[in-house]
Amino acid sequence: MKGLAIAAALCLITSAAAAQSPSCQAQATEKKLAGAALTSFMKKCQKDAKASCDAAATEKKLAGAAKTSFTKKCVTDAVGGT
Repeated sequence: MKGLAIAAALCLITSAAAAQSPSCQAQATEKKLAGAALTSFMKKCQKDAKASCDAAATEKKLAGAAKTSFTKKCVTDAVGGT
């Protein structure tokens, strides 16, 4: 039960963080990127998101499956995927 509460809290925190900045896809659309420029932008944005999410997971002292799950959702939210 305690783990479920922690997971729910992490989801809320992640959602709030994702809501603060536009996703990579939204930024690319706003900049009207296409082709190689879009590919390059998305790769860099995803790399930056992963680094940021890994740092956030470390800050929250997550490990194992909790860290993996948090990081995966965080990156997906930041990139704008479903």
